[in-house]
Amino acid sequence: MAMGEPKPRVSGASSSTDSYITPSASPTPTPAPRQPVTLLEPSHQHKKKGKKVFRVFRSVFRSFPIITPAACKIPVLPGGSLPDQHRSGSSGSRVSGTLFGYRKGRVSLSIQENSKCFPSLVVELAMQTMVLQKELSGGMVRIALETEKRADKEKVKIMDEPLWTMYCNGKKTGYGVKRDATEEDLNVMELLRPVSMGAGVLPGNSEAEGPDSEMAYMRAYFERVVGSKDSETFYMLSPEGNNGPELSIFFVRV
Repeated sequence: MAMGEPKPRVSGASSSTDSYITPSASPTPTPAPRQPVTLLEPSHQHKKKGKKVFRVFRSVFRSFPIITPAACKIPVLPGGSLPDQHRSGSSGSRVSGTLFGYRKGRVSLSIQENSKCFPSLVVELAMQTMVLQKELSGGMVRIALETEKRADKEKVKIMDEPLWTMYCNGKKTGYGVKRDATEEDLNVMELLRPVSMGAGVLPGNSEAEGPDSEMAYMRAYFERVVGSKDSETFYMLSPEGNNGPELSIFFVRV
C-alpha cells in the first residue's frame, strides 16, 4: 500500500467502512467542502498543556529547510534495521494512523484512537509528501523522532515533547514538530472518517495550493508499543498479512 497510489478520491458522503475509491468525473480537483465535525473525544483524552509553547515551536521550526542528510544517532543493525527491543516485554495496542499532506508540502502524522475520534497526536514531519511516497514505494521505511534526555524532562511524557530531530532510514531530514490539530486537519479526518485503511488523494485547497493541488493520504492500523518512559513505537500493520510492517515510527529520548 503506497501513499497516494492509486489515485482514488474520497467523498465526505461516503458511508461504507473501507470503501474509499470513488472515481472522479472531473479532471480538475475542486476544493474539498468543509465537513461538520462529528469526531468523538478519545476515551483517554490527554490534558492540553503548553499550547502557546507548541504554537511558537511550530511557527519557528516549520520554516526550517529540509537539511542535508546526516547520520542518525540511533544504532542501526546490519541490513539497515533498527533495534526491535521495543517489542520485547510489552504487548501493543491498536490505533489508527494517517499520513497526509500536499504533494509539494510537508507531510503530517495523525494518531487517533480510531478513525471516528479526534486526533490524540498530530506531528508535522520534516519531509515532503512526494519524498515519503517515493520512500514507501521502495520498501521498508523507518522514521525516528529523537529528542534529548534532560533532568527537567523527567515528568514530561515523551508524546508531549514539542520538538524532535527526525531521521528517515538513518538519514537526518530536519525537525518534527507537534502541533494542535488545525481546522484543515479536522476536515481531512472527517472526510476519512469511514475509512479504516487505504491510500489515495483528496481534492486540494486551490486557493492555498493552486488549481492542480492534491492532498495525498495513507491510513492504516498501527501497533503502539510503549518500551519505556523514553521510547514509544508505532508499527504499521499490513493488511496483506506480510511478515513485518512496511512502516515503523520511533519516538525516543536519547
